[in-house]
Amino acid sequence: MRIRSLLIAAVAVLVTACQSVQTTQPGAIGVTRKQMMAVSAQQVDEGAKVAYDQEVNKARQAGSLNKDKQVYDRVQKISQRLIPQTKVFRPDAPGWAWEVNVQTSEDVNAYCMPGGKIMVYTGLIDAIKPTDAELAAVIGHEISHALREHSRERLSRAYAEQIVLAGVAVATGAEATTMQIASQVSAVTFTLPHSREQEAEADRMGLELMARAGYDPNAAVTLWQKMSKAGGGGTPEFLSTHPSGESRIRDLQNTVPKVLPLYQAAAH
Repeated sequence: MRIRSLLIAAVAVLVTACQSVQTTQPGAIGVTRKQMMAVSAQQVDEGAKVAYDQEVNKARQAGSLNKDKQVYDRVQKISQRLIPQTKVFRPDAPGWAWEVNVQTSEDVNAYCMPGGKIMVYTGLIDAIKPTDAELAAVIGHEISHALREHSRERLSRAYAEQIVLAGVAVATGAEATTMQIASQVSAVTFTLPHSREQEAEADRMGLELMARAGYDPNAAVTLWQKMSKAGGGGTPEFLSTHPSGESRIRDLQNTVPKVLPLYQAAAH
């Protein structure tokens, strides 16, 4: 009886804690899904800052941070063209404390932690040999995960499950510390795959960002075709958290016409 009461209390707290949030404006591609959040954006941003600083410091100590100036400048230039376009989805986003770095590593990977903390691995550039537009597709996709607060959403789902499974813990009312959140942000960034729904949103929003920045959105299609081929000899790190496939490529191809006029307007 006591367990049943605790579970009922847990569910009640869960319902109270979770809020339905519209993190972004629809943009031309029309992303309108509301998200259930049980963790504050401030908590996640603070945790992400700690997690990102840890990664940057490790790379710096290893002598692998921004080692190749030409690659670093290229990534910076592309990122700085994309970041101003984020205002279409979030008016506050261009004012985030953006950080852009390149890590020398064989890992075929890139990410953008909450709050605009971008890292591109040279392994992705070496393996895929992307054009600037294809690299813009990668970075735009990662930025879109941050805009949509997908990490916060995933942490909220995990938090909600913990509340239900361990209802007795609800009575403590304790919030996760910044270091705990930082560890969880690292986990969702490096090991846990995004949902298909989140991937589709990041793909579509990334297309719009790159188009508005003057990069041909068709390059997103060729990028993922290259990614699929690169996975033939062993799955690249990027694909472990960003699954590819024919259905994804078809969805990109179907979405390109919606943002092509934006690219044409930006390019002329």
